[in-house]
Amino acid sequence: MRKTVSIAATAIVVVLVAAYVAQAGTGHRREVTVIHVIERATTDLVIDTGPSGDSSGDLLTFANQVYDAANAKAVGADDGWCIRTVAGKSWECAWTTALARGQIMVSGPFLDAGPSKLAIVGGTGAYANARGWMDLRARNAKGTEYDFVFHVS
Repeated sequence: MRKTVSIAATAIVVVLVAAYVAQAGTGHRREVTVIHVIERATTDLVIDTGPSGDSSGDLLTFANQVYDAANAKAVGADDGWCIRTVAGKSWECAWTTALARGQIMVSGPFLDAGPSKLAIVGGTGAYANARGWMDLRARNAKGTEYDFVFHVS
């Protein structure tokens, strides 16, 4: 009798663990939505806080319009700041991009020498539980336009 109860209990545990694993595996898969906008950097202001010129601790503030992927129609705005962490190489940034369906907040490095990837840390509206990343690329050598490609899950 004990052996039968023990086998039955083991079988139940195996079934429950298998069900949990199956559920956990599908519960973490989220569809990714790609949103591509273009920032026109018209208000960027660098505040020199330390030694004259580019140095660690300098601040960059901005509040710019963002446009659709064709760079034709205004679709929102961004608002944020960056702190210079390594002169000539990188900034650490945080900003919010406001779009028609809500806001997306990002945080992470902005690299002088090339493409950057920032984490999506949250949002509002349609993006209330947003996670994922944003690819950031300069569209020109002057640094006056940037591609923001959000991969929202």
